[in-house]
Amino acid sequence: MYGERMIMTKTPLRITFVGGGTDLPGYYLHNGPGAVVSAAINKYIHIVVNKKFDNHIRISYSKTEIVDSVDKIQHPTVREALRLLEIDGGIEIVSISDIPSGGTGLGSSSTFLVGLLNALHAWKGEFVSMKELANEAVHIERGILKEPGGKQDQYIAAYGGIKLMEFNDDESVVLKPVITKESDHMMLKKHLMLLYTGVQRSSTSIHTKQTATISEHLNEYKAMRDLSYELFDSICNGKWAETGRLLDLNWKLKRTLSDGISDPKIDRIYDKALAAGAEGGKLIGAGGGGFLLLFVNPSKRGAIKAALPELREEPFEFEALGSRIVYVGE
Repeated sequence: MYGERMIMTKTPLRITFVGGGTDLPGYYLHNGPGAVVSAAINKYIHIVVNKKFDNHIRISYSKTEIVDSVDKIQHPTVREALRLLEIDGGIEIVSISDIPSGGTGLGSSSTFLVGLLNALHAWKGEFVSMKELANEAVHIERGILKEPGGKQDQYIAAYGGIKLMEFNDDESVVLKPVITKESDHMMLKKHLMLLYTGVQRSSTSIHTKQTATISEHLNEYKAMRDLSYELFDSICNGKWAETGRLLDLNWKLKRTLSDGISDPKIDRIYDKALAAGAEGGKLIGAGGGGFLLLFVNPSKRGAIKAALPELREEPFEFEALGSRIVYVGE
């Protein structure tokens, strides 16, 4: 019988460099492919799944639910994941996140779901591939729940690494890893600063507005898609001056797509960063708040911190691996 052992998964959050938005079906299904460059980072969502003493379901995230049937679960992705895997009770699910779990732009909702699906499959004694994990998460979020958004988060959470992802009109996804010298890999990281704005926001509302106006901004989406291929080349070949410039171009394009992606406060912060020496950057995720990623010559990091004392820097490293099982109890 399955479900006799405790399972823990560890799934990375992500930062997006360029191309975000071209993974929306409203774009790639009609004007594809879409293309995004993203990277998994060493900030994680941990999911613990264990057998419950009775046949109830206990779920602990930002709140705790104890219910006697799957249909009564309020958390939508937990409910649909249990339905998909035909688990009807006798289970405890606990999530722990290294970063605030909502509205930070690091892909936490999809990361949570990928990690949960990985844990549930293992709890049932089933092997599941990275591709299957990503596809199941997309199916639940975009197909069943009809939540607005793209597909990059599910794939980078499942696969990890730094990837160029292409989203085709037949719903296939092609992943191309960044392959570079170790010294260039380290130099890329030294050029990046991740700063928390302190503002949490709803990506759902931003994506809804953005999707409604895609047809009005096809030139901008195509330009961002093309920037993904340019940035992929610049990272692979250590072209750091190009990398900063491309990030800046992408952000200037993206903030024209919809209300809510930026605002006067965010614009002032970004302008201060540029004045202090940043070569480019962007808000991570849909926009509106969360984390600001800056591309900065290492010699300018101190000047950036002095110019933006209200923002908290979050140190990070790249994560080569995607969602994985890190504990199997007896």
